[in-house]
Amino acid sequence: MAAMKPRTGDGPMEAEREARGLIVLKIPAEGGGRLAISVNDEEVEQLKKVLAGIKKR
Repeated sequence: MAAMKPRTGDGPMEAEREARGLIVLKIPAEGGGRLAISVNDEEVEQLKKVLAGIKKR
């Protein structure tokens, strides 16, 4: 039986590329845990454009 670890939202945002080419974003979530999102290279570019459009100036 694996050790149970507490699920907290503490910690940095992470991104890593899987062997099959997808990029997995892990974002700390309010209330605990992490939101994990898998995206491909095209979706990363779209996300960058969307986030750049709302960036504070």
